[in-house]
This record gives sequence, structure tokens and C-alpha cells, in this order.
Amino acid sequence: MSLALAAYRCVTWALGPVAGPYLEARARSGKEDAGRLGERLGRASAARPPGPVVWLHGASVGEMRVALQVQAALAAQRGDLSFLLTTGTQSSAALAARSAPPRTIHQFAPIDRLSAVRRFLDHWRPDLGIFAESDLWPNLITEARRRGVRLALVNGRMSAESLAGWSRTPAMAKRVLAAFDVLLTADMRTADGLSALAGRATPNLGNLKAAAPAPPIDAKALAQLNTAIGARPVWLAASTHAGEDEIVLAAHARLRAARPDALLVIAPRHVERGDAIAALAGGAPQRSRGETPKPDDAVYVADTMGEMGALYAACGVALVAGSLLPQLTGHNPIEPIRCGAAPLSGPHVESFADVFTDLVAAGAVEIVDGVDALAAAVDAAWASPDLRAARVEAGRAALARGGAALDATLAAITPLLPPQAGAHARA
Repeated sequence: MSLALAAYRCVTWALGPVAGPYLEARARSGKEDAGRLGERLGRASAARPPGPVVWLHGASVGEMRVALQVQAALAAQRGDLSFLLTTGTQSSAALAARSAPPRTIHQFAPIDRLSAVRRFLDHWRPDLGIFAESDLWPNLITEARRRGVRLALVNGRMSAESLAGWSRTPAMAKRVLAAFDVLLTADMRTADGLSALAGRATPNLGNLKAAAPAPPIDAKALAQLNTAIGARPVWLAASTHAGEDEIVLAAHARLRAARPDALLVIAPRHVERGDAIAALAGGAPQRSRGETPKPDDAVYVADTMGEMGALYAACGVALVAGSLLPQLTGHNPIEPIRCGAAPLSGPHVESFADVFTDLVAAGAVEIVDGVDALAAAVDAAWASPDLRAARVEAGRAALARGGAALDATLAAITPLLPPQAGAHARA
């Protein structure tokens, strides 16, 4: 064991007495599910299903969508498999409650303290663990490997800062990465960085998110939105963060000067900000309150979960926010394209740099920086339906390559699955 990993284990052990109070404080602030804190300490809230269990782990919603892609493909191959999904956020738990397929259980991931990790592994006894993207917890990973769990990292994606952080403890990084039977990455930056840290090749297969289907579109919600919007020019600011709402509102004010009936729909990344955004927009109606935009409303706040597909489809022009300020790193530009909306984005897109590179090169996404550029881009998209359609079509053509990444990922991880009962007898 490296000195850094030994020190990490000592620190996580020493912090044990404050783990419970810390989680309770997070629950009081809405960051944890108070009724499921036991799961964070490794205490399962569901029984382990019989037979082989494939465990899929990701930090939050984006990673869980990748995990669900892999889960669906494995479930189609093997009817004897059950699946355990672990994530760390309430938003991902809500998505799991809506979207988890049959034979799938969601649990919150245990904190990375050996006692919690061991309780978790004692109960679930997974046969294969699949980690999506970058949520690599040293105790969880090395303890799973010590027990003989086969492990795979899929769609590995790390920022330059994360790779630099791991490089400061190279022996620990190599030990953690050595626990994985398979390391697969989504971009060349991560492939090069993990190859250097692991001391072995880590293939860049491309981003699995490019193979993701469109988010679900609720037909009733879409019809309601279309009726409320009517023939007005409309655009969507999707997944905004604090500080971005002021920028999109300023851009919309410029648009309203020439198009007084224009409507802006703001869908915040964190729906609990809905009240603050509505106040910032002068008392705008809120979807969470069952309100719909009236003809004289300039702004509508869509502060609900699970309706992004309908919002993209209704609006047709969408800013993919989380990208307008230097401290942000971008969000997924694939969803609007899948739903038929022409995407715009700010310049700060490090988390999806590889995806944006391909889409910008294909002419599918326009990058804008600042209020004036944003207003001009929205106005140009409104002025030319052909431009909007061409961007969506170019994006869909570029995303078609994602299927090859999913096929290659499945080919790499399928040999790690436990043998199917009766397979030898049939052979």
C-alpha cells in the first residue's frame, strides 16, 4: 500500500465520529435524503437479489445516464443479471426513481470510509463493478478489488485539474487504477492522463453520451407548452447556474426591444433556485406552481424536474448553460439536438470539450460569449428556420458515431461478467 493511500485511510478513519453529524447537517440543508442516510453509511435499505449482481456507480445525473445505457445493453444480453445503481446526489436518486428499469435497485453510495464500504460490500456482494466517468473513491475501489470484484471504468472523463490532483499522489493513483480490469476513456486528455498514471494503455473510445437517446418527452407537457407559447418567438436557457440568469435576462431584454412578444424560458440546473429566478425576472410565472406563461409574460421559469425533453422540443432554440462564466465547465449539448432544438453555448465547456469540438466542427453548435453575442445568435436562429434545422441535422449526423463507442465498451466489459448458469452444460 502506498504511503498516500495509507494516510488517506487513516484520515477517513479519524473522521468517522463526525460522519453522522455531517450527513445530518447536509440533510437539513436539502443535500441528502434524511430518510436514507443509512445508505451513506453502508447500511442497505433493500435486499440483495439472488443470482449475479452488476453494480454501476456514477456521481450524479449525467454519470447515471451513462450507467443506464450500459445497464440496458447488458440486461438485453443477459436475463439472469440484477443491477445495483449507486450515486451520490438527490437529483440522481429522483432520476432513478423515474427511470430505473426492471431488476434494478438504487442506493446512495457509501461514504469512503472502510467501515461503511465494508458494510456495503458485505451486503451486496457484487460480481462486477462498473464506474462511470470520474467518481473514483480509493477505499471503495481497492476494497472491492481485494474481495475479487471485477472492475471497469467506462467513459472515463477527467478535467485537467483532476488529473493534476491524482498526479500529486502517483503511487496511490497507480494502486487505485490497478484495481480496474478495464479502463476506457471518452477523450484523449483523459486517455493520455490515465495512461501515464496507470502505466498501461487506456483506450479512448469516444464519449458514450453521444450514443444516448433523447430525454423522454412527455406528450401532455409538450402540448401544454405549445399551446401556451403559441406563435411567439421563444428560446430556452437550459440548466442555468447562479450568475448566468442575469446574462440571459439581459440578452432577452435586447431581443424584446425588437420583438416585444418574445418569450424566454429559464430552466435552472437546481430547481430550488426557481423562486429566486422568478423574483429576478420581476415575478415571472413558475412551472413548479402550476403556472403557464400568459401572452404578456416575458419570462417563464421551468423549475421542475424530468421535463427537459419537452422544454427543448417546445422551444426549438436552446442555450446550454453552465457555460457562460469562467468558474463553470459546461453541460451536455447532446440532449437539445436529440429533441430537435438548435443549441447555443457559452465558451466554458471543459467538461464536454470533446463533444463540443466535434459538434462545433460539424456546424451543429454556435459558441457565444457575452450578452450581445447571445442575443444576436438567438435572433439569427429565429430569423432562419433552415439554419435551425441544418444545425440539428448536422448534430445528429455527428452523434451517430456514439453507437460505435457503446459497442466497443460492451465488447470490453462483457468478458468480465460471471458465467451464466448452465452455460458450460449447453456448450
